[in-house]
Amino acid sequence: MRKLTTFSLLFLAATGGGVVTHLLTPTPAHPDPAGAALEFAADTALPQTAEAALPVQVGGAPMPSLAPMLEKVTPAVVNIYTKQVVRVRNPIAEFFGGQGFPQERVQQSLGSGVIVDATRGLILTNNHVVEGADSVSVTLNDGRSFEAKPIGSDADTDVAVIQIKATDLKAIPLADTSSLRVGDFVVAVGNPYGLGQAVTSGIVSAVGRSGLSGFGYQNFIQTDASINPGNSGGALVNLRGELVGINAASYNPQGSIAGNIGLGFAIPANLAREVMRQLMAYGEVRRGSLGLDTRDITADIAKQLKLPATQRGALVARVYRGSPGEAAGVKPGDIVIAANGERIDNAEALRNVEGLLPVGQAVRLDLSREGQKVSVTAALKAEARELDGGKLDPRLAGASFTDLPERYRQQGVRGVIISKVIAGSRANKNGLDNGDLVLGINRRQVEDLNSFRAQLGQPAAALVLQLQRGAASGELQMQ
Repeated sequence: MRKLTTFSLLFLAATGGGVVTHLLTPTPAHPDPAGAALEFAADTALPQTAEAALPVQVGGAPMPSLAPMLEKVTPAVVNIYTKQVVRVRNPIAEFFGGQGFPQERVQQSLGSGVIVDATRGLILTNNHVVEGADSVSVTLNDGRSFEAKPIGSDADTDVAVIQIKATDLKAIPLADTSSLRVGDFVVAVGNPYGLGQAVTSGIVSAVGRSGLSGFGYQNFIQTDASINPGNSGGALVNLRGELVGINAASYNPQGSIAGNIGLGFAIPANLAREVMRQLMAYGEVRRGSLGLDTRDITADIAKQLKLPATQRGALVARVYRGSPGEAAGVKPGDIVIAANGERIDNAEALRNVEGLLPVGQAVRLDLSREGQKVSVTAALKAEARELDGGKLDPRLAGASFTDLPERYRQQGVRGVIISKVIAGSRANKNGLDNGDLVLGINRRQVEDLNSFRAQLGQPAAALVLQLQRGAASGELQMQ
């Protein structure tokens, strides 16, 4: 694998007899000078390998061993195989001027999962392990295989829940990761490189890790336990055999060809538990908002506002009417420097906190207001995931608008997505299409769904949308 010049995500999926590398390459907001790569697990399955055993005693003294704990854990860690039918072009037929017959091929990939409810057959894994799959099958540690039913996925936390119908299952209890500490011993269990179930050990290197390009909302556990391709969705457990995290990615400046360098990341069990609860209850994750439009504090902004050059935080540019932020007394010009005691360095850090907390959760905000520290408390309010354009402006009737997935916002992309356009509607006749990205309204930038709704709050005589469609961008006037 060649060295990358941007911080990219590598999705490895087995097809036929080889490995295909997929690069997710939206332009990053902050290119990584080291050219590092976050690697997601998938590879061709190979026969299961035998594992060596340490002696029980040496010189009459018992040897410390993880084996008793792992005997309880490993039956709950499963291999996940997915298949996806993809359409491919026929360049030979095109060369001779013909269309040819539609060609399809089956793309296969591999990952891991963790049984967390033996009675109902519920399995936690990563969204990227099962995303886009036409079929998902699960192989247990005892060799049994089952077709899996998707229950729900959340791309912005990379958590998915699938279900199998089987008896005699073993499940792993979930730990309370709020007490997890740097230095705690952990063990990673999964199916690296398709070699069969394997175990690696290490410690917790960091908690609350965020700022990794290509993910959405982030609160990762960092560990030096080896997490390799195929480990995604597998278990990170403590020495009591409790699940502390779902393995998600590894980091290597030179890609997977250089091997593991002890930078692995897992989704905390507390976060996975809450996402699973919402997916089971609603089929989706419902997130809340403080109703604040914030900006990073650049050198120019700091100079303009006469702030210290080292000032950090999220500058409040707008407080939306009727929002929790307005009710709490937050004002434009305030700088959010901490949320629930967690340091806030920029606007994305505040969005990350909002995205990880459930609706209704109280958030204590520490603000800097004209040089004075002020603390307020606001409760996150549920926000609409999709807006009906016709209710905002008749010229948009027939179009629905949704927020960008957070993982794209982390790459610096802004705007809202047109998720649906009804054929023959006014929006359709105005030239809007599914998948269009709305960048602005009447030359004013659109940040997100809140910003989009606010800008359409007061009717304008002219309505011009700045759009991006594929690689092309331009303006479209609504009639």
